Amino acid sequence: MQNATALELVKSIIGWPALLGNISGNMTGPGGGEMVLHADQIFVPEPWPAEPQGCNVSWCLDDFTEENGATRVVPGSHRRHTAPVASDQQTPTVPLVAPAGSIVVFESRLWHKTGNNVTKDQRRAGAFAWYTKPIYRQQENWFLSLDPRVKQFASEEMLILLGYKAEGLGLVNGVSPA
Repeated sequence: MQNATALELVKSIIGWPALLGNISGNMTGPGGGEMVLHADQIFVPEPWPAEPQGCNVSWCLDDFTEENGATRVVPGSHRRHTAPVASDQQTPTVPLVAPAGSIVVFESRLWHKTGNNVTKDQRRAGAFAWYTKPIYRQQENWFLSLDPRVKQFASEEMLILLGYKAEGLGLVNGVSPA
């Protein structure tokens, strides 16, 4: 979540400071089906603002191929400023093909889904970090889920990402909680 290249891309998309909203794993195995087409900005009322309010960074732990269920996107869908609805589920998508070790970054308005894994013997795994502008609440409450001692060992940047260093919103008695 603190990879320098990834954070530079996050900063270029949503600015700084930013919050780590969630981090999760996504894996599909042989015969795995596709996910529902969605966007990760459903926390924002529609129509969405012209600027993205969040972004995703995906670390490809395995090769992402069309055959093994690479994340699929609808190019240009971020300009629609709305989430897909049921009638959009058949919209054509393209796979985000990338070798293991790559990172894939896209803003949270982009429609996407996990693809079908049509292989007989390949899994596809990725680690997904989701970042938001600091005016939104994080999906994971880091204050409760992490050991409180994290504050004494974390970098300044990590304290900001986890919401321990606040500016404007999230203050406690008028000051940052860290």
